[in-house]
Amino acid sequence: MPTGYHIERMTAADVQTAINWAACEGWNPGVDDAACFYAADPNGFFKGVLSGETVATGSAVCYDDAYAFCGLYIVAPEHRGKGYGLALTKARLAYCGGRNVGIDGVLENVKIYERIGYEAFYENCRFEGVAKARGKVSSHVRVVTHDDFSAVRHYDRQCFPAYRDAFLKAWLGQAQARAVLYEEDGRVMGYAVRRKCLNGYKVGPLFADNADIAAQLFDALQSDIEGELIILDTPENNGDAVRLAERRGMKKVFATARMYQKGLPDIAAGQIFGITSFELG
Repeated sequence: MPTGYHIERMTAADVQTAINWAACEGWNPGVDDAACFYAADPNGFFKGVLSGETVATGSAVCYDDAYAFCGLYIVAPEHRGKGYGLALTKARLAYCGGRNVGIDGVLENVKIYERIGYEAFYENCRFEGVAKARGKVSSHVRVVTHDDFSAVRHYDRQCFPAYRDAFLKAWLGQAQARAVLYEEDGRVMGYAVRRKCLNGYKVGPLFADNADIAAQLFDALQSDIEGELIILDTPENNGDAVRLAERRGMKKVFATARMYQKGLPDIAAGQIFGITSFELG
């Protein structure tokens, strides 16, 4: 540990500060991200403190006994390259214990992440475009209600390595978000969430049985925000997801490496058309 430096857990207010840092870094966070992230695991947020000043932040959200995800990793620009971030990361991994840990790593830092035990499997690609209303919304698509939580929860688990009830309740309940599902014969076959960000809107997750359902959900989330910036983070190992973004006239602006410490989770990769967030997986 660098001299005069120590690691503390973040409070809810600290997480909001970290989100503010993320905004300064150009991450364009959601307006309610801090509260939703903190709800996922209140013990999973850490800060590096040097002489009373926070110089680094990072999360390590433990979803269950087997899976965790690290993100929200920022070191203040004037303190980079001094070992503060590495010390914080070691503390986060210690908190994760023996779980399989995932990250969305900056591409140029993949070799660094590999040295601390991560392996890269594919890229998640950010696409940006302009929202467009595309006619009548499918009759199979409707707004998610409180009564749908159990069905959405179980669908979510097909596409995510753990149940994440606390986070999901917060994510679906955001004041400036819209959540929709696709239902046929009483069976949920996909769902999606759109949240307000500092600039425009992000859609995530976008989970669906197939590309046609994903397109209907994605289009339904654009019908009332025509002309606004819309963002979708697609996994490149699902070619249909990338093609959906491209067919909607969206442009790829950057990518991250999805990496894991203990191998690729056994989830329905073909149903993931948009990840939830780069910070929490």
